[in-house]
Amino acid sequence: MLAGFMGTGKSAAGRLLAKGLKVPFVDLDERIVRQAGQTVPEIFAKEGESGFRKREAREVTRVCTKTGQVIATGGGVLLNEENVRQLKEAGILICLTARPEVILSRTLSSLPSRPLLSGTDPRERIEELLKLRKPSYAKADVTIDTSDRSVQGVVEEILRILREEGILKEDVRDVGEGKGAVQTGT
Repeated sequence: MLAGFMGTGKSAAGRLLAKGLKVPFVDLDERIVRQAGQTVPEIFAKEGESGFRKREAREVTRVCTKTGQVIATGGGVLLNEENVRQLKEAGILICLTARPEVILSRTLSSLPSRPLLSGTDPRERIEELLKLRKPSYAKADVTIDTSDRSVQGVVEEILRILREEGILKEDVRDVGEGKGAVQTGT
């Protein structure tokens, strides 16, 4: 379970990790968009953030019923205690973080599709949201700062943690190439 703020690499790392583990990858935001038949900005415009969060909670419940998958959540999923409980029950909850300036540089080209950053100074808003969400993000089992790491480096750190926690039953090598059969304990 990968959680954390936008632009921290949840989807990129999640896809690579799932490929290496040979398990399905689930992007929670993509599921919400598909279910709603609307983009995230459209959902926010029509239903507000609370409407989006309700959809998000329903999807967390759905995806947490399955095992053997890598899930990347949206940046606000950990604001809901029930989401946290379900995600932690379903597997190890890893929060990806990054410095505000790194997040800004990673999200700059996609600002129009990020409703929480629209209409404000994006850097100030990122800092504000990070401060507000810090207690929620601290509920994760593990935190990894992705600021100075490649996607491959983040995945290697996740694999190290999964081995350390006894979740991987055999070694995984060459994740970037999608090699190595493993069984996950989640």
